[in-house]
This record gives sequence, C-alpha cells and structure tokens, in this order.
Amino acid sequence: MKLQIIQDSEGETTGVYIPIKEWKLLKKKYKELEALELEDSSKSQILEELIEAVQELKLIEEGKLKARSAKQLLDEL
Repeated sequence: MKLQIIQDSEGETTGVYIPIKEWKLLKKKYKELEALELEDSSKSQILEELIEAVQELKLIEEGKLKARSAKQLLDEL
C-alpha cells in the first residue's frame, strides 16, 4: 500500500492520503469504513445553510442574538 503522510507547516502529521484504488479495496474488506465517508451535501442543502447563516448574522447585527466566539464556531465543525 502506497500511503502518503500529510504534515502541517510545523512538521506535525495531520493526515494520510490513501490512493482511491486501495481505499476501495479496504472498504470491500472492512464494511464499516463505508460509514466513515463524508456525505455529499446537495446544492439545496448548502444553499439552505447559507441562508440560515445570513439570517443569524442579521440577528447578531440587530442585537437579537449573541455572537459566538471563533472557538465555538470551530468546535461545531
């Protein structure tokens, strides 16, 4: 298996790249890996989430909603 290690600018390992052919073989062998793949968001779902984000920003600007810290936003991801 030809894996590639991904590192950040400080040399810390942050991930592993697995060629798609090998990933497909692993998924056949280990069925539970299928569930780990991210679901593709539909165009309508992305649009809906953007609309919600804009509405939330308007409420924050109007003082009707408290803004969250950047840490809180990142924790949600």
